[in-house]
Amino acid sequence: MDLLNFQRKAISQLQAAIENGKQEIILKSCTGSGKTIMLTHFMDEYLKCHSNTVFIWFTPGKGNLEEQSKKKMDLYIHGAQTKLLSDVMTSGFCENDCCFINWELLNKKENVAVRDGEHTNFIEFIQKARDSGLHFILVIDESHMNDSKKSAVIINYFKEGGNAIPIIRASATPNNFDENNPNTELVEVEEKDVIAEGLIKKMLIINEGFPITILTNEITELEGESQVSYLLNKALEKQRLLRKKFLEQGEKINPLILVQMPNSSDSLLDEVQAWFENHEINYENNKLAIWLSENGKSKFSRHENLEGIVANDAEQEALLFKMAVATGWDCPRAHILVKLRDHEGEKFEIQTFGRIRRMPNAHHYGDNALDSCYLYTWDNKFSEGAKAFLQHGAWDATYILLKDKYKNITLKTQQRPDVIDENDAEDTMKSIVNHYEKKYGLFRNKKFEENKNLLAKNGYVFRDKIVVSAKIGMTETLDASKMNKMYDSDFAIPLNTHTHGRQFHHEVGILGVELSLKYETMITVIRRLFYKNPKLQSTKYSLLNLGTRELYSYVINNAERLKDDFHEAITEIGNATQKTLTFDPSEFVEKDFHIPQVCLFTYDGSDKAQKVYSKNVYANYRESAEVRSAPERAFESFCETSSFVTWFYKNGDKGTDYYSIVYKDGTGKMRLFYPDYVVGSKKGVWIIETKGGFSSSGQSQNIDDFSPRKFEVLKNYLKEYNLKGGFVRTNRKQKLCICMENYNDDIDGDDWKLLEEVMK
Repeated sequence: MDLLNFQRKAISQLQAAIENGKQEIILKSCTGSGKTIMLTHFMDEYLKCHSNTVFIWFTPGKGNLEEQSKKKMDLYIHGAQTKLLSDVMTSGFCENDCCFINWELLNKKENVAVRDGEHTNFIEFIQKARDSGLHFILVIDESHMNDSKKSAVIINYFKEGGNAIPIIRASATPNNFDENNPNTELVEVEEKDVIAEGLIKKMLIINEGFPITILTNEITELEGESQVSYLLNKALEKQRLLRKKFLEQGEKINPLILVQMPNSSDSLLDEVQAWFENHEINYENNKLAIWLSENGKSKFSRHENLEGIVANDAEQEALLFKMAVATGWDCPRAHILVKLRDHEGEKFEIQTFGRIRRMPNAHHYGDNALDSCYLYTWDNKFSEGAKAFLQHGAWDATYILLKDKYKNITLKTQQRPDVIDENDAEDTMKSIVNHYEKKYGLFRNKKFEENKNLLAKNGYVFRDKIVVSAKIGMTETLDASKMNKMYDSDFAIPLNTHTHGRQFHHEVGILGVELSLKYETMITVIRRLFYKNPKLQSTKYSLLNLGTRELYSYVINNAERLKDDFHEAITEIGNATQKTLTFDPSEFVEKDFHIPQVCLFTYDGSDKAQKVYSKNVYANYRESAEVRSAPERAFESFCETSSFVTWFYKNGDKGTDYYSIVYKDGTGKMRLFYPDYVVGSKKGVWIIETKGGFSSSGQSQNIDDFSPRKFEVLKNYLKEYNLKGGFVRTNRKQKLCICMENYNDDIDGDDWKLLEEVMK
């Protein structure tokens, strides 16, 4: 299967952490991000490059997660050497084993796996493996659930002579770790990256449709309804709407409602079941399911109608449960959570919320209603916990309508064709060669020795051996800043094509991650650029003519330099080829764009600032809008107060419902750019993209490496359609400035003008 960019990046970071000798590696990755996919691919890549290694993957006790994880690795990695504990107890540990073990099978005293006796036990198998030269790396899945003294004892079984071994702890909510410990590394998958890829829902909408007391100062009377029925009515209305919308998309997806019952009492269960019965949702017609603890004291403890419930088109419309459903239980069609209030106040459970975060079919639909999940509850503590956990992903929400006078606004929006182009090796090579010509003065397909000398002068290493560096000196403490002040001591290791061949392919794979290229494409690029091969028909992109051994050492010794230069090559506009900047009209789809008539408006209801922006195209668009960056807030305030602005529209960031422009990266991959704002003024329509500003010291806070390319396609687009616009940022004085002609990161340069002066 093809890995996503954020997954490739995480795998690369895990590899680097292990290579750098880190002993405690924390993989923080939200539910739905493909944590198992990342870890299994990491293990496979690591085993390709390192011999005498065994991975031990520990899972929590419930849900048979060890079997699920093993099956996933068998599915993802062809020919993976996977085992369960029963297999280990039969044949012991072997090189390249990936062993999936349930903690509870080891840390219970009565378990035969670790009991002394006539048969070789688990601990003895570990010792035999160490005696034969095998090394262990531990992966602790859902690590927040297994941070106990018993678990520490089991971990110690694997340590060689009491020495530390690499341990990867994976969790959406890892326990606290020592950031100052030089042996610890955090690999964090950003939630926004997972959302951008469509794997999880964009946001959590809390109590949608509830009256907004902060605006009306009125109290809504619940006439003829209980608190429970009010929540269930809201949930069922949403379920019906979502199902209709999915059918309109041609999808047979039946959204599932999860109803979490209080832990402290069974008194509400009858009321909830009766309510669903009155709405023709019951156990007999298979539309109602229940999952209550079999071991609990409740007389209602049972499982019913759970078979097939995770299928997108399953009959079940609601699932009643008490405790958080089992870790690892995945049902992407679950969209709605009804949390009934516990009188004692129950803390927010991340695992519960995680059950409604995954997207059906792992992609967004371009409809905010379908791309969101929903919480209905009277439990304010639970709501606050959700907001605190998500930070920028859980807000109050309401629908707002487009004002009549803006319904006829029309722009030309660009979309990628249904068949998305593959990353192009030739475009990638063109961008890289352009970069090396510009930065180092290299020549293509000639003067190879001169190219080699120019690269060497700029820090590239050309040796027939592998160069490794070590620090020498003295220090009282292992402080990173003091270590950096020590002297470097370089060692040259003879090249071994077998051992270092693995490392070469490993580094090529990491470069592929950087360029979003498959390994097969990346190795082709490397060979065409640097390899001397008379069988190659075309050498027009050749910069060096290295033999096999020279190529191995060149890539290994210069891995970081190559990574930096390749990244610059595909992002900088100066290295772009004509093909990656201009388009034939047949390459993309262009159609009329009209501002959506209805907007799901998310805002911070607890914010005291609730001013309505009268110049926004939507009625009741408020100052507390979320999610907004600091430059976006500053720009919206400018639009509202400026005498030159007549209206403004905040664009979405993904999906066919929003306004987009096509551009290409240096690999030839077609991407979509969603400008932040469309603004009406006395001078016409403006298209504005806001970017991170500058700190008081002048440090740029823009983290979008593709800004130069986006700027160039925006400028071309504005010229073609006779519009105005540009990039807007705040300077060191927090004044809004605009760049319209030539992109320059120097905000003090002549290319940036004060926005208020330009829009006069």
